[in-house]
Amino acid sequence: MRFIHAADLHLDSPLRGLARYEGAPVQRLRTATRGALERLIDLALAQPVDFLLLAGDIYDGDWQDFHTGLFFREQLARLNRAGIRVFMIQGNHDAQGVISRKLVLPPNVTVFDSRSAHTARLDDLGVAIHGRSFRDRAEDADLVPAYPPPVPGLFNIGLLHTSLSGRPGHDTYAPTTVDTLVAKGYDYWALGHVHCRELVRETPRIVFPGNLQGRHANETGPKGCELVRVEAGHIAAECVPLALVRWDQLRLDLTGMDRLESLGAAFREALVPRLAGAGDLLHAVRVTLTGCTGLYALEAERPGTLEANIRAAAQDVAAAEVWIEQVRVDLTPPLDREQMARREDAMGELVRLVDALHGSPGALADLAQTQLGGLLNALPPEVAGDEVPRLDRTADLLDLLRDAEATVLARLAAAQP
Repeated sequence: MRFIHAADLHLDSPLRGLARYEGAPVQRLRTATRGALERLIDLALAQPVDFLLLAGDIYDGDWQDFHTGLFFREQLARLNRAGIRVFMIQGNHDAQGVISRKLVLPPNVTVFDSRSAHTARLDDLGVAIHGRSFRDRAEDADLVPAYPPPVPGLFNIGLLHTSLSGRPGHDTYAPTTVDTLVAKGYDYWALGHVHCRELVRETPRIVFPGNLQGRHANETGPKGCELVRVEAGHIAAECVPLALVRWDQLRLDLTGMDRLESLGAAFREALVPRLAGAGDLLHAVRVTLTGCTGLYALEAERPGTLEANIRAAAQDVAAAEVWIEQVRVDLTPPLDREQMARREDAMGELVRLVDALHGSPGALADLAQTQLGGLLNALPPEVAGDEVPRLDRTADLLDLLRDAEATVLARLAAAQP
């Protein structure tokens, strides 16, 4: 017996804010979830598998129109023509109370009901699949105790959308524990909801396959599905990458680097090993520059210089296609603050002021609210996103203070004879 376990397709996820990035491959990013699904169906047909399990969040929310649903149905119809069955549940993003438009799915598809868990028996394969969909997005009950008991003599699979006992970065839905899953007596738990692949337990096998396609810079690395083979009760599984776009985050330490010409070579040396074996993908990379470097003054004097040079270096990478999603500058200047603070000029006065604000978070918050509150608070959420500093977060204010100090110091130094 052979089957595929996938989850969290988030078809046509809106990927808001891409228009802010000049030169972003917007169309490729927005169609990546569809391309990953097509590759999933291609894999199922090529194996071929006996059935496909989808553990929730097929959609990212209610459809704007029928195009999203029709595309998904078209892919399932490909499996129907090959005689491959599909068993799916609905999660928090595509719960029955969320998706308002309806399409009749092909006859090879079983969608588990949201009112109670039930069992689909595949006697020809010796398999029993148990599952339950979400009725509404906010499912806060443990669904597992009400799942049916295992069917004796069959290979029992539980299909469940859950956060288990909690996972960083994921809302809590249908919480349960590993011990509760084990006590149910199933052979395999096909989980969904967590976007990072995780083998929770080997026996019984409990797996989050992760999402099929990463959608932003916090969903990094290979993304795909579980290809599972079962022979005489023994499980052999592999993770098969399917994403068309791979997101990555690269931290580059520039400590001691004083020449701009060295930046591009250091970036490429750090990035190229990460591209090995994935030259056919689009790599979307967020770069964070760290360390104590003389390049800090250059960036402070002409903001954007380091970002432009990182983007230029990416153009020279031959191993794969690379798009720099963002360059974050988290550098520190190579200066003696104590000596600088003793100076009796504008530069010394600035350092003393910054040190005083650094030691008084309340005064810093008041200053930031006075100077920036009207502007930042007026930004709509879809524009602000996660990239705009929050005035109620001290770490964000300290970053702003440090950047402002560096810019003013650089300009004061440039003005000196």
